[in-house]
Amino acid sequence: MNHFEAPYPAGLPIGDGWVPAPTAPVRFPYDGSPVAPAPVGDAVLARTALDAAVAAAETVARLPSHVRRAALLHARDALAARRAEFERLLVLETGKPLVDCRTEVARTLVTLETAAEEVARLHGETVPLDLLPSGEGLIGFWTRRPVGVVVGIAGFNYPLLLATHKIAPALAAGCPVVCKPAPQTPLATLWLAHLLREAGGAVGMPPEAVQVVTGGVDVGETLVTDRRVGAVSFTGSAAVGHTIARAAAPTKVLLELGSNAALVVAADADVAAAADAVVRGGYYASGQACISVQRVLVEAPVAEEFLGLLADRVAAIPVGDPRDESTRVAALIDARSTGRVRGWIADAVAAGAKVVAGGDDGPVLRPAVLTGVPDGLPAWDEEIFGPVVCVRTVPDVDTALDLVNRSRYGLHASVYTRSLATAFAAVERLQVGGVVVNEVPGFRADNMPYGGVKDSGVGREGPRFAVEELTVTRMAIIRPM
Repeated sequence: MNHFEAPYPAGLPIGDGWVPAPTAPVRFPYDGSPVAPAPVGDAVLARTALDAAVAAAETVARLPSHVRRAALLHARDALAARRAEFERLLVLETGKPLVDCRTEVARTLVTLETAAEEVARLHGETVPLDLLPSGEGLIGFWTRRPVGVVVGIAGFNYPLLLATHKIAPALAAGCPVVCKPAPQTPLATLWLAHLLREAGGAVGMPPEAVQVVTGGVDVGETLVTDRRVGAVSFTGSAAVGHTIARAAAPTKVLLELGSNAALVVAADADVAAAADAVVRGGYYASGQACISVQRVLVEAPVAEEFLGLLADRVAAIPVGDPRDESTRVAALIDARSTGRVRGWIADAVAAGAKVVAGGDDGPVLRPAVLTGVPDGLPAWDEEIFGPVVCVRTVPDVDTALDLVNRSRYGLHASVYTRSLATAFAAVERLQVGGVVVNEVPGFRADNMPYGGVKDSGVGREGPRFAVEELTVTRMAIIRPM
């Protein structure tokens, strides 16, 4: 059965209740069957949500620490109690394999708990103002104060986790939040909001602290251009992120954007482990992850061995129905995405690239390995967001590191090596937000600082770091009388 019966009220969680809205079906990407009707918001409802958030901002900012902490922990417990149901829902609305949806729910629970812990770590410091004679006799200290209303916009690939990374740090910081999920995947976010509003209500948090408005571009434009908003946090493509940054100015904007993550295989690496890593890190979530492996740079002495091992492993990846326990690659989010990925493969082949494995024209795109993809083509230069990995042979590690940096993106990259010198050279030289040694670039612990450089974004997620982004320092300067 693909049908989902929503365990939350109809409509959208706006203001102190749930507001009626027209609906459109959410469809299961694997076969196109309807999953459930979902409410579709508009610009009017977006403004209504912002009005409610602004009106509640002072109340939310004054909530005691124990209230904010308890709301997040109670929501975590409520989600944990429905864990299997959330996993099933994520499979149905994203089309991701069940194994990846289980990981998403597990990471969501960690994120809620970690955000709750950060409530206790919001503090300031004293400042020695008497470094100048004019400061003699003055007492100085700073505190962190909520930035105000937060707008969170999440992508379709990890809708529950991405929404949590927007909402939980905002509540920990004392900010009301209005979240906009991707049009294809609103259901898990609506359920999350319901659990948070119920948990918050039990300890005195107003429902307006967490609101969700679904819809299209008009909703997003309304939310990000309202000057009453304190910060906009967006996860999605670079093109859309740049548009949001321009439209939102001068409001603070946090951007978690795309990438085309690289993995370097040094000649001294454990080649089999590196091949396993590319399979594990290149095709999870069917390749629809911003830090999945897309470019692999292999030193010449081990290139032939590596490619042979990789081709064998990729051919054995189970492909099919995401509800199946064994499936590791399933359908992409929609036919348009699948067509784009196939088009990029075809363009690469027309330019001289070779398909070593996969990439056929079945109903589900099989995991593909390409070699010989030249610079200047999307399959090498851009974020493919599908189950495709491109392999290139390089003469040495220095060349590999230079090629990793020859990209407009810079989110995560990794290097497989037994050499500490090579590992530290990668950490020192790679122009990315995270360098991973002997593990996939897709590794992310949800309590670590996560974000990119260049066109991969600005700002950092991870509850501790997001809370810092969503608060501002307030300096107190006192001369005792």
